[in-house]
Amino acid sequence: MLDIGQVHRTEYELGFDRSMQVIIAEAPGRVHFLGERGEKDTGIYLSAAIDRNINVAISARKDNSFRFYAADFGERKRSTPTNLKYKREDRWANYIKTAIFVFSSMGVPVKGLNFSICGNIPQQVGLASSTAIETAAAAALRSFYHVQLGDLELAQRLYDAHTELFGSAADPADYQICLLARKNQFLFIDISASEVEKIKSPLSGFHIVLVDSRVPRAGVEAELSVRRTDTLKGLQLLSKKRDGSSFKDFASTDLLEVLGDFPEQVRRRTMHIVQEIHRVYDARDALQRGDIAGLCRTIFHSHESLRDLYETSCPEVDWLFKRAQEIEGSAGSRMIGQGFGGCIYTILRKDQVEEYKSRLEEYERIFGFRPAIYDVKIGTGARILPQKEKVHADIANK
Repeated sequence: MLDIGQVHRTEYELGFDRSMQVIIAEAPGRVHFLGERGEKDTGIYLSAAIDRNINVAISARKDNSFRFYAADFGERKRSTPTNLKYKREDRWANYIKTAIFVFSSMGVPVKGLNFSICGNIPQQVGLASSTAIETAAAAALRSFYHVQLGDLELAQRLYDAHTELFGSAADPADYQICLLARKNQFLFIDISASEVEKIKSPLSGFHIVLVDSRVPRAGVEAELSVRRTDTLKGLQLLSKKRDGSSFKDFASTDLLEVLGDFPEQVRRRTMHIVQEIHRVYDARDALQRGDIAGLCRTIFHSHESLRDLYETSCPEVDWLFKRAQEIEGSAGSRMIGQGFGGCIYTILRKDQVEEYKSRLEEYERIFGFRPAIYDVKIGTGARILPQKEKVHADIANK
């Protein structure tokens, strides 16, 4: 990753005699190992941060404007406190605006700031890189203005600000993971119960391999809209048969009995979501016992359910999944993100990683896409990076 502190200094420093400090914050990507479907406001997840991050550096300006610089793209954007709104052309800068909105809505006089950003989280494959931008920027602003704001409250405020600025809700779990995650710990998250449980990982001898299938994903939103409609219909039908207002309320229901007269497509989608809730609990218990074989079975079953019941997989991702199943002793493999391509994770012993990668060499010949492969570890949540020295500079009015 670029040295964002040096990038920020180079981008904005003019060498005048005024002393100003650059604050640099880091926030991770994440993997939902299980969960990731159903209602966002009542979702249940087994997740973890990964050791791929977004870094955001901020410093003061002489004027009141905001200047944004994405070092990875060489792109610059700008805004002002009175024009802080979503603009499609601002793309990545809109996520920084979300963080600014959090503090300005609290009465903090946020104005006159430079922001520089860089990172190494693969984008648009279900690793929450946009949430990492928002969280890193918010963590930097919290430190810059010395705001007393706890992580859980910051997570909620980021969720609310994103909803207002973008006009659509993000996943509240993503903010909690980004702020609360710790190295070598899984997070069991129950949104409706406001519960976040940290579970020490028993996978010290394992690696996590992410594979981006690189499958073109045209028309994905239309397919996901159909599934959202089906699951909403399924929940409505369940609520007519038994007391309950969320899928979690039906986790102990005899689904074969209750879903018998549902339309077939609605039945499959509903079956997946309710069974996935069970799988999250089962995986949590397996992790607590150190039962890696049990965890593996649960993860494999989850992908099979996404493939057969929720129907968001595709031949390319299923091929990657099958290669993982063939390796004896692997700890599971499953697609992540929206589906219809995208990314799959596989948990392997250290001595199995090269074997798995060698099996993927046929992928491009068969499907015509070269997969992108990333080795990751379970990482930690957002933090302020230590500064070795203050930056002596006047910040440019560019």
